[in-house]
Amino acid sequence: MPKTFVVGDIHGCHDELIALVKKIGLTDEDTLISVGDIVDRGNKSKAVYEYLKYRPNTKVLIGNHERKHLNSVLSYAQEIVKVQFAEDYQSFLDWLSALGYYYETEEAIIVHAAFEHDKALDQQKEEVLSGATAGDRYLEKKYLPETYWSEYYKGEKPVIYGHHVVGDVPLIKNNTYGIDTDACHGGFLTAIELPGFIVHRVKAKQDYWKSEQKIWQTTVLKSKDWPNMEFITIRKQLEKLSFVDEAEALVFLNNVEKWITALENLIPGLKARIDLFTLELLNTHQEQFSIEASKLDFKTFVFKSKANNLKLDDLKKGLNTPP
Repeated sequence: MPKTFVVGDIHGCHDELIALVKKIGLTDEDTLISVGDIVDRGNKSKAVYEYLKYRPNTKVLIGNHERKHLNSVLSYAQEIVKVQFAEDYQSFLDWLSALGYYYETEEAIIVHAAFEHDKALDQQKEEVLSGATAGDRYLEKKYLPETYWSEYYKGEKPVIYGHHVVGDVPLIKNNTYGIDTDACHGGFLTAIELPGFIVHRVKAKQDYWKSEQKIWQTTVLKSKDWPNMEFITIRKQLEKLSFVDEAEALVFLNNVEKWITALENLIPGLKARIDLFTLELLNTHQEQFSIEASKLDFKTFVFKSKANNLKLDDLKKGLNTPP
């Protein structure tokens, strides 16, 4: 008789996923359900994606990491995956967009992150189910401080979830099963077998995220579209990347710093030229000034200059860096 296995947050740990399915004796007739967060942090996100995409009888839920990719809210972990997937990244996004936020079997409800105890399954918020930041903030307001949604759950049907690292073994409480056992940081990859709720685990080979952060620093930095960023965006990026410690990456960032500083030093001269241009346009066209100025790509700066209100920060915020 075919079985069902629910696997916790894989986070790119392909070797551990393969070891786990071998350990449980998974067959093509068995159903494999992933709670989501299949990519990011581990060393083989693309291999995990391809395995789950092409394996028969497989269901994958959207976790907060999948939502980040879909919404183009890319922190460092997502930027690494985007580089790794290269020309296949859009296909990955297309596949993600068709995934669901929950799955229900006869034995259990499966979600990525959380489940409001007082709402039916079809009334659950996607941001709550997936563990998005907005969902976490919503639950923080709903429940008492230092408490978790599972402490309030009293449903008859068990809920299996990931997202919240629970330690080396699943957290079983109030008919809920937390199975994110931190594989990507050197913990365990866990699966629950249904209908018996039997726990299976494999130990991760290493703390993948610790090594991945260093390995991909320079590659990710070079993949960024620096020439088409606004000045202020580049400054924010440089501040955000203060954690970088790999030698080649530091050299690259130092060169970016020199480049943007040199460009910023040109801005006072650019402002002076815009002010002079505005004055000449005003003298030449007078009553037709607004009509002529509106034809310009940089009309916003010209109108501000006319009002004696053009500031250096306006140019920094409103201009992209030249290629």
